[in-house]
Amino acid sequence: MSSRRRFYARPLFAAAASIVVLTGVASAAPAATPPADGTASPAAALDDTYYQDALGKSGTALKSSLHTIISDQTKLSYSQVWDALKATDEDPANSSNVILLYTGRSQSKSTNGGDVGDWNREHVWAKSHGDFGTATGPGTDVHHLRPADVQVNSLRGNKDFDNGGSAVSGAPGNYTDGDSFEPRDAVKGDVARMILYMAVRYEGDDAFADLEPNDSVSNGSAPNIGRLSVLKQWSQEDPPDSFEQNRNEVIFDRFQHNRNPFIDHPEWVESIW
Repeated sequence: MSSRRRFYARPLFAAAASIVVLTGVASAAPAATPPADGTASPAAALDDTYYQDALGKSGTALKSSLHTIISDQTKLSYSQVWDALKATDEDPANSSNVILLYTGRSQSKSTNGGDVGDWNREHVWAKSHGDFGTATGPGTDVHHLRPADVQVNSLRGNKDFDNGGSAVSGAPGNYTDGDSFEPRDAVKGDVARMILYMAVRYEGDDAFADLEPNDSVSNGSAPNIGRLSVLKQWSQEDPPDSFEQNRNEVIFDRFQHNRNPFIDHPEWVESIW
């Protein structure tokens, strides 16, 4: 691990500004307040329906309950993931484009592929960490698959996540070294919540490995990914923004019909881990 360490803590106004630049719309607070007209907020409606069996729980009981809830999903093939990502990661300022995860670049949906300058399907939970490949299930779960620049995706490879390293060429704000990758500030929380979703969704009871985060950056092919302490920090310091929240809705409404609970309830990260 590089000796380079960075203290990541953005002022609230700076975080909000970065969100507006990326999404073109104002950010939304993770804890919704009741609308002025007295109707139930979207979060409250989910608590009354989707999450009702998880409320009031914590620790392993909460994790188990959420696993049961989010395991009820429609599974996509790997080829269907292309079309899903064109909807989930659509640039709100240009419906012909998607926003790439690590670079933040807005790029034509039609330039998906494997050539230099294309975008492809990044497994945020690296598929070798648990050896699930592109099999229907964890290998095609859109909650952790994102459009990414082909070269940056290759450079990240199967590295764990942590602070530190050297700047990534062509992807300002990203850093990497021999055993870890640090994404740009605007998506640090996104990365953390995708990793923790996978740890709750895949518990080893569906022919796939039991995926768990840990505090290591040398996990290799084990069904683990790190660094948990840093991921928790990222989730707290970069709360869900409107782009991430909309992505959760699109996956729920149009594709898998399950949700990432840590986008709806970021406080559950600390409750479980």
